[in-house]
Order: sequence, then structure tokens, then C-alpha cells
Amino acid sequence: MAARPVDNAALPEAVRVPAGAVQKMSTTGVGRITYECRAKKDMAGHEWVFVAPVATLYGPNRQVVGKYYAGPTWEANDGSKVTGKQLAVAPGGAGNIPLQLVRTEPATGAGAMQGLSHIQRLNTKGGVAPTATCDAAAMGQRREVAYEADYVFYGS
Repeated sequence: MAARPVDNAALPEAVRVPAGAVQKMSTTGVGRITYECRAKKDMAGHEWVFVAPVATLYGPNRQVVGKYYAGPTWEANDGSKVTGKQLAVAPGGAGNIPLQLVRTEPATGAGAMQGLSHIQRLNTKGGVAPTATCDAAAMGQRREVAYEADYVFYGS
């Protein structure tokens, strides 16, 4: 999982990693995000609501190096995994999910995910809520939307 260098100064300020964070690795996630048609919280209509992501993580030579799924959780092929909490987002461009900065919890399992502090989601493609009708007749229906993003991992 070799790291492709990221120029944090060129990123929106909200998703830059803290000073001193060192880039450890970079992967490309290719997968799908599930949305469900639900009543809006104020009960005035319906909307597509994010349910969960699932993606395969690829290294620089398109080899599978891990997976990403609800939690959010990033799991390396060596069994090590890390979860995190979103700190900030920034626009990812029309039709794309936002860029994101996550602070990680301590990793479980020995391996690639040990010693990480932050993860960025960059270069997003797709993944936004479906354009299909979401109304009373569609309540409970689920749709999967394709997406791709780079996940960049940092430690100290």
C-alpha cells in the first residue's frame, strides 16, 4: 500500500490533516453506497437516506489490499482494521460525495492499520443519493449507487 504523495496545502482547509501527520499509505476504494427511501424527519415528504458503504481497497498496482464498510471501517488483508469518526467534509464536486477527514480509533490486529491517526477521502467520483423517485410508494426501497474514492492514511 505504497503512498502517493498528497499536497495537503492544495486541499480545502476542512479536510487537511493536522501538522505533523505523516502519510503512511494510499488506496483507491471502488464500491457501492446503499440508500433507502424514508420519510423525512419533519414528516414533510420523503428522501433517500444513506445506509452503508461497501468497497474494495486497491493498492497502486490495482492489487486488492483490503476492504471498507459500515462503521466506518477500513480493513487490510492482513486482518488489521481501524474505525473512525468524521471530523469534517468539503464539497467533492457535482455528482460526487464530499471529501472527508476522519480521526481514527486505535487499530485492532497487527498490520498495516496500526499507528494510524487520520484518513482522508479524496478524489471522489459518484456515490450521491439516487435520482429515482422517493415517495410514499417507494418507502423502504433501497438503491445502490456506484462510487470511487482515494483513501489516504496518516500516522505520526
